[in-house]
This record gives sequence, structure tokens and C-alpha cells, in this order.
Amino acid sequence: MDKILGMGNALVDVMTKLNNDSTLTELNLPKGSMQLVDANFSKQVIESTHHLNQVMTSGGSAANTIHGLARLGIESGFVGKVGADPLGVFFKEDLEEAGIEPFLLLSETPTGKAVALVSPDSERTFATYLGAAVELCASDINPGIFEGYQYFHIEGYLVQNHELIETAVKIAKEKGLKVSLDLASYNVVEENKDFLHRIVRDFVDIIFANEEEARAFTGKNPEESLNELAKLCEYAVVKIGKQGSLIKHGTDEARVGIIGIDAFDTTGAGDLYAAGFLYGMVLNLSLSKCGKMGALLSGKVIENLGAKISEKGWAFIKEHLE
Repeated sequence: MDKILGMGNALVDVMTKLNNDSTLTELNLPKGSMQLVDANFSKQVIESTHHLNQVMTSGGSAANTIHGLARLGIESGFVGKVGADPLGVFFKEDLEEAGIEPFLLLSETPTGKAVALVSPDSERTFATYLGAAVELCASDINPGIFEGYQYFHIEGYLVQNHELIETAVKIAKEKGLKVSLDLASYNVVEENKDFLHRIVRDFVDIIFANEEEARAFTGKNPEESLNELAKLCEYAVVKIGKQGSLIKHGTDEARVGIIGIDAFDTTGAGDLYAAGFLYGMVLNLSLSKCGKMGALLSGKVIENLGAKISEKGWAFIKEHLE
């Protein structure tokens, strides 16, 4: 069976459920965005929310996707950079416990941390201190790590480092891997639009975008965005929240709904959708079935706090697969 290698920001997520959105206003964090912050601001966010319910998990968009794939039985690996500190150890052990091959470089800078503030309506806002994660660079990419893998999945949050992304996707394509990109955040797309257009056109086979990211990339509505993205790469997916997702491959199109669930926290919904979809790709399932797998995992992760599906959720998924 095909193996999938992921590359992304190696972060530890601190999930915090807010009672209301006043905290976001006080911290001047735009609701629903991913804001990059320094170590001091990260500490300020944690201190101002320490009285609330907080859960710590390993995270980062691509790592969440790879964790989901590992739970589905797909052999996988992850490339990232962490600090030589307790959070870095926590991150590495979490990968190994899931059966994921770690390709982690070490830095003297502290491990990155993403404080996810979850509003009562389940929308999440990230204050992300990238720390060691942002130090992953082009010279860290050893062509040997791609050997034995057939897919390479990267998160859009990395595109601020143009040289890193370009080096990695070039090597992946030279090694014959299919490249999968999750656009990750509308503000990151807006800031790197020209670069992203070129990378998607020249190197990307599978692209995932939500409605806001697709609009930032194309300036168009979901249906028109899907067509634009499908002209640039082999498979295009536009996720439209409660309306499900739109998928296109050549002239083949599919619209997939969501599974009926109670949304508690939408963190990881897009990451786990990508895991389900890529699982379907590995099994050569139809576009519709790939989308349904994405919807199944996405629906199960938002039932609880954080970007990991509960054991009860995995039991439901396993039963559904059988």
C-alpha cells in the first residue's frame, strides 16, 4: 500500500475553550484567523486563559493529517523541526506512539506552540508561536527521506518560507511522489498569492481549500474556485462548511455532504478531511467516496476539543469502514 510523507510546522497545541469572545477582543485577535505571535505574546495568551479548560496535544496542520492517516493504517512519516526541550520530546513520542516515522530536526529554539482559542460557536482562533518549527529550511531537506513514499502532503502555513517549499516539492516530484497541499489559512494565501499560484500550477497534484482560502486564491465563489483550481492541478477540493465539499478531477465532479454531528470544536476539521480524502486516494476510491471519507473523519474530530479523534470516534469510523 502507498505510503504518505507529511511536512509541516511541528507544534504543540494548547486547546482552550472560551466562555465568550471578549478574550479575543482583549487580545486583539481577529476571530477565525491564525496569527503569528512572539514568545511573549504566546505567554500572555496562555496566562490570560489559564483559568479555562485547556488540553495539550501534538499539532500542526500536516501532523494532524498524518496522525489521522496513521490511525487508518497508512504507513506514514513526518518532517519538522522541534526544540531540544520537553515539548519537543512530547511531540516526537506522540508521533512514535502513533507508528509515524519521525524525521525531526533539533533546534536550540523552543518547540513551537499554537494556542487555539475555541469560541462558543466552535470557531477557532490561533495565536501561534512557531519557535523551532519556523527554522525548518531548504538545507534540512534530505532527498533520502522521500524514498519509499508515494505521496507528499504539505500545509499551507509553510509557504512563507518559499525556498523550503520549492525545494521540497521539486525533490518530491523528481522522486515520483504525488504532491498534496492544504492551503491552511486565508491570510497566508493572501500574503503569498503569486508564489502559491506558481507552486500549485507547477508542482501540486491535489489541493485542499476551504471557502475563504479558495476565495483568497481565486477571488471567486466556491463553484468557480473549484473550476479554477482544477485547471491548475489534478484534484481540487473546496470545503464549504455545513454544505460539505466540492471535488473535481478533470471533467469528473462530486458534491459531498457532511455527517450529522454536534460541533464542539472545529480545530482539525480540515486536516482530518485531508486524511480521509488521501486515504481514499490510496485505496483508489471514487471522488465521491474519497470525499465521504474526508467528511467522516472531519465530522468525528469536531465532536471533541482538539485536533485528535476520540477512541469512541475511531470505533465509529472503523465500524463504518467495515
